[in-house]
Amino acid sequence: MRTTNFQHLYGREMTNIKAKIEESTAQLTAAGSPWETAKTTINGIEYTHYPNAPKTLKELIDAGRVHGDKEFLIYEGERLSFDDFFQKVDAMAFQLVNQLGLEPGDRAAIAMRNYPEWMIAFAAIVSAGGVVVPLNSWGHRAELEYGLTDSGANIAFFDQQRYSYVADDLTTLDVKAIVARPDAEITGPNSYDFNALINAAGDNKADTPATSSDDVAMIMYTSGTTGNPKGAVSNHRNICQAIFNFELAAICAAMSDPEPIGKMLERGYPPKVLLSVPLFHVSGCHSVFLLSLRAGRPIVIMYKWDKAQALETIEKERITMISAVPTMLVDMLEAPEWDNYDTSSMFGFGAGGSAQPPHLSEMIYKKLPNSFPGTGYGMTETNATGFAATGAAYAYKPRSAGLKTPIVDVRIIDTEGNDVAKGQHGEILLKTPTAVQGYWNKPDATAETFHNGWVVTGDIGYLDNEGFLFITDRIKDMVIRGGENIYSVEVEAAIQTHPAVLEVAVFGLPDEKMGEELAAAIVLRDKANATAEDIQAHVGAQLAKFKVPTFIFFEQEALPRNATQKVLKKPLKEKYSKA
Repeated sequence: MRTTNFQHLYGREMTNIKAKIEESTAQLTAAGSPWETAKTTINGIEYTHYPNAPKTLKELIDAGRVHGDKEFLIYEGERLSFDDFFQKVDAMAFQLVNQLGLEPGDRAAIAMRNYPEWMIAFAAIVSAGGVVVPLNSWGHRAELEYGLTDSGANIAFFDQQRYSYVADDLTTLDVKAIVARPDAEITGPNSYDFNALINAAGDNKADTPATSSDDVAMIMYTSGTTGNPKGAVSNHRNICQAIFNFELAAICAAMSDPEPIGKMLERGYPPKVLLSVPLFHVSGCHSVFLLSLRAGRPIVIMYKWDKAQALETIEKERITMISAVPTMLVDMLEAPEWDNYDTSSMFGFGAGGSAQPPHLSEMIYKKLPNSFPGTGYGMTETNATGFAATGAAYAYKPRSAGLKTPIVDVRIIDTEGNDVAKGQHGEILLKTPTAVQGYWNKPDATAETFHNGWVVTGDIGYLDNEGFLFITDRIKDMVIRGGENIYSVEVEAAIQTHPAVLEVAVFGLPDEKMGEELAAAIVLRDKANATAEDIQAHVGAQLAKFKVPTFIFFEQEALPRNATQKVLKKPLKEKYSKA
């Protein structure tokens, strides 16, 4: 895969960036540093870890208390300070224990869209010794009931919409519901009003239960594209090590690339992040909520994504950072309204969660030359920990997922389980103390994914000669045509460079002769035109002939996606297999 160096856009020297990152990492992880690393053995397996990381999630969260009356959460005119936040957390934790009977280790679910109450509930469950179970807020009755039943949650926080789906079944489910922002008085059985519970607690606080790093802290359901989601079980160590690693990576990026940091400070805008991704996923929960809580960084909450509203919010609140999936960033950067708003406060762009369109990095630097974008590679099963590239590293190889972070080991293996050479494609395996303990109540799936400390990711990629990781496909999305492996991500990247293409999904369709034939479902930009022949010629000019899609389908609506904006290829395959 070709990589592009945007030095002409970035406006400064980027050579030796790997050496600078390695030098910064060595300083930060040296003995005596807050982020020093060491070897440790967990369940008979050796890992690299941060000895100084918090030992429990409550300890990690309570670090935010030092920020006092500084503003923390902003939602549609509502504003909470850190003190306000923790007052509500303490009150709710007290009620969870004393009113609802939560005991250490009990599961408590959260099923609501992005609200301040989501974060209050998360911290309260942790403070009371419970296990947090974030559920997909896009789910309807069947999905919610599956998550509640599978996790065994006996307490759940809902918003009005999610509550309405399950209100009649709470007794059967044996779940006590706490409802945030209800439309009317809460009178149903086993149901409580969120604010009424907090107000009734007064200044009481729950006793802090004894908790160890090995205790289960969270069951986060994977955003799988097929079948029922699996509950990834994290203990306190897994999450604390992950958040500490995020903090290390951010400081390392700043040390190795200080020039844009200086320009940001000169502009004088204090850090403030726009929350535009779901809190029930690691990108929202870890990268925005928990990191901002510890750093004293205000969060402006979007109920749902809207590019015009995002731009309006950036101008009004002087947002400096946004973490979003690449399609959302492209949506905002290409918006006709862009020039109508003052976006000069913007500095940080986090673009993870899926493959990046080839033109995204160029768009960021053209629109905001002094910005500090970044990307990375991780997954729910590793608590979003893996590889990272921010600032100069991102500009140097914008199609890469970056370099591995200090507490991660990586292998790239062939179909026989042997390590492949640099530059060769294979399946990615990761080993890190942030990796979850397995899947809740799914021993077979656990055995398939977790092998002697290694997480079998199901992703295909390669390491280049400098150690930068490139993701080329999911194993299940790889198309085998006449014995040739075709990586759908590579073909999608080629198609996306066509000026008429807005989004694309490449997949295989059954074929008696070739085994599979390559197909592409394409959504064109408004008022743009292209034929199947145009697309095929465009791909043929970039890739080998066997990688040119045989079938081109033009979609009139947006491609189907799950809650974390990953394209769902299964419905496309089903649709066109029958065509």
